[in-house]
Formats: sequence, C-alpha cells, structure tokens
Amino acid sequence: MTGDATIRLLGISGSPRKKATDYIVNEALRYAQEKFNVETDYFSASGKDLKFCIHCDYCVRKQQGCIHKDDIVPLYDKMLWADAWIIGTPVYQGTLSAQTKTIMDRCRAVVARDPKAFKNKVGAATAVGGDRIGGQEPAIQSILNFYVISEMLPIAGGSFGSNLGGTFWSQDRGAEGVAEDTEGIRSLHRTVNKLIRAAQLIKKAQQEGSSL
Repeated sequence: MTGDATIRLLGISGSPRKKATDYIVNEALRYAQEKFNVETDYFSASGKDLKFCIHCDYCVRKQQGCIHKDDIVPLYDKMLWADAWIIGTPVYQGTLSAQTKTIMDRCRAVVARDPKAFKNKVGAATAVGGDRIGGQEPAIQSILNFYVISEMLPIAGGSFGSNLGGTFWSQDRGAEGVAEDTEGIRSLHRTVNKLIRAAQLIKKAQQEGSSL
C-alpha cells in the first residue's frame, strides 16, 4: 500500500447474475485494496429494478434527476463519491449486457443537472465471455466510449497483455472459470494499477490547485 492520498474506487457489475462478472469486479476491488490506499464501494445489477432510459427529457427539463425512481437512483451518489470507477459486464450477443447499457444510459440524469459532474474522474472496464474471443473488447470499448462522452478519462490496460482492459474467458463456468483464467486476472490487475495511478495523479493535481 502506498502513502498517496486515498482514492475512492467504485466497482459496478452490470450482470443480472452474481457469477463471473460479480467475481471479477470484486477481484478488482480486492486487489486495489491490497495494493493501494483506496476506499471501495460496489454496485451489482443482480436482482435490481433497472428501468430503461425512455428519453422523456424529464432530467433535462427539471434538472432534478431521473423520472424513474428505481434502484439506479442510489447508484448516482456512489458515482459522484468515487474518484475512479471500474465497470464490469458479461458479453451478450458480442457486446455488453442490457443492464450495463441501462446503467450508463441513465447517467444522463446526473449530467443534465450538472454537466461537469463526472469530469476528470477516471474509469476502466472489464468483460467476461463464455468464449475466448466472443465480444469482450467491443463490450469494453462501449464502456470506454461512455467515459469519454461523460468527460471522464478512460484508462486501458496498456500494451502487451491488457490492451483495452480486463478480458476474461469463463468457459461458461461462472466464477470458477474466471478465477482459473490467469491471463484474465493479469490483465485485470494491470488495468487496476493504471486506473489507480491515474486517479492519484489527478487527485494530486487537484490538491495542488490545478485547473483540471
């Protein structure tokens, strides 16, 4: 653990099940706590009432949040609290899950009230598929695009072994399968390292009065 300022890290699992995706997001949080000075929080889509964005523009007109009063509403406070996010998704039909997409879509209610709400937060992504190459990178790319649009800073895993983020192959064996995917675990840890170090740099700049 380093002596740097405490980073607040939010893990979000966009899976309707508490299996492989739940495991890898919690592994990211566990690893960050072991290696860095972090506080963590966690949100799972499993068992939650998540309503689709219906583009009613209530959030734009009223600037009082979303018209839907469901289980995403408490997540907004977690998002604002965190310096860094890691969103995990299962791969469905070659891309991210409907639950993950719904969570991202519904963030419109936050930025409608404050367009800079997420500015300069950092975000990473991880994805798990039942096939070795089944859509993990397109799913991760969708999450990274969301960060860009939200004025967050997307953090990838870097060259030679991580690339866009933590990429897992479960072999359709849930948490047991991803726990045995040593390359996936390595890609996740490399991504978390870069995520927290970027968050530390941004927090340091902010504390020193930078105009970030």
